[in-house]
Amino acid sequence: MTSFVVEADGGSRGNPGPAGYGAVVKDAADGQVLTEVAEAIGTQTNNVAEYRGLIAGLRSLLDLAGDGASVEVRMDSKLVIEQMAGRWKIKNEGLRPLATEAAALARRLRVTWRWIPREKNKDADRLANEAMDAAAKGRPWRSATSPATGSGGASPASSATRAPAAGAGPVQGSFFDTGDLPKTGSAAAGAPRREATAKGATTGGTLGEAAAGGAAEPTAGGTALRTASATGGTGWRPPTTTATSLLLLRHGETPLSVERRFSGLGDPELSANGVAQAEAAAARLSREPYGIQAIVSSPLKRARVTAEIVAARLGLEVVVEEDLRETDFGDWEGHTFTEIQRRWPDELAAWLADPSAAPPGGESFEVAARRVQVIGDQLVERYEGRTVLVVSHVTPIKMLMRSALLAPLAALYRMHLDLAALSLIEYYSDGPAVVKAFNDTSHLR
Repeated sequence: MTSFVVEADGGSRGNPGPAGYGAVVKDAADGQVLTEVAEAIGTQTNNVAEYRGLIAGLRSLLDLAGDGASVEVRMDSKLVIEQMAGRWKIKNEGLRPLATEAAALARRLRVTWRWIPREKNKDADRLANEAMDAAAKGRPWRSATSPATGSGGASPASSATRAPAAGAGPVQGSFFDTGDLPKTGSAAAGAPRREATAKGATTGGTLGEAAAGGAAEPTAGGTALRTASATGGTGWRPPTTTATSLLLLRHGETPLSVERRFSGLGDPELSANGVAQAEAAAARLSREPYGIQAIVSSPLKRARVTAEIVAARLGLEVVVEEDLRETDFGDWEGHTFTEIQRRWPDELAAWLADPSAAPPGGESFEVAARRVQVIGDQLVERYEGRTVLVVSHVTPIKMLMRSALLAPLAALYRMHLDLAALSLIEYYSDGPAVVKAFNDTSHLR
């Protein structure tokens, strides 16, 4: 499993005085810099700047690799390392909120804390000083070195990504079953879009949940996931027909998702945890108000087994639909993002920048979008007025959500989808498709 190193530092010229922080994320195997970040933070103390550097480093790693990543955090601040390791008490109340924030991020990772002498923390120290120097000249910090080939675009002012990560996510929810793609500025010019309104529909925007009535199951984010039978309306006025509801369930965990590897048309089994996730989803979906009347699934084993676990609970059959399969990642199948970055840097850069670009021997998102559009239309027509559970993968689910929202293809880069997450789209013949929920994982808690 890929592991990482975060090196972080902060400084203040005056203590308190003009301050800044820097942090780098490295591949633990060979020390390659994957991401660096720095920022000037005004007048602060050394300790505040050091904590801010730690927080920025942890956030950068989570963006790169997602929850559960293994990391050794290295800092030359004995105070921060010992407090984070739980060996020293936090006596300065001004540091407590920062320590709490850092600890919350660290709990999402597998962290080892290590103090290092200042001379071994040169990269982070350099970045912190670059940020302070830039602020003194009235300029934002920019990386002094160019990102590695294949980074997919210029660095933002506050960070430079050397190896764009799967990770808006990154990384349990992604286009390749490991993590979301990095944020890019690329547009999806000419990308196919599936109209979310039926022929002759004139209804405009929707108030969604604000206009809906009936019981609902709360989610962690406070948004209710409902089926059409539990709602009283989809917009400014009540619907005149019953909705066709597509409940979209991403499959459970596999060994490849644990190791953050591209997983397209490969056919890994569910892990023990993945089976437990599917069972948790089945338990939830067997209760009111879901009322599932049909189940369709991708043919790939990880989705099909997830669907069969739910189907056994509901007493339904699983209908397999070939076009609900994941994107074909070709030669990248089974590789980590870092491996691909090193072996196919130019191809990766093109793929990140353009939805029409395909991995070597694989399928582009533009092609996948057309495939998913067709099966989505077929399901809505075939199961008109019914509630259907669709068990699939990150790419097809995001494609359906994007289409319902009339969003460009580049919107895929801005979505994060967790393993075994539920989403809901309702389709009305007298109005637009309505997204009622996205990435709901409350049944896994």
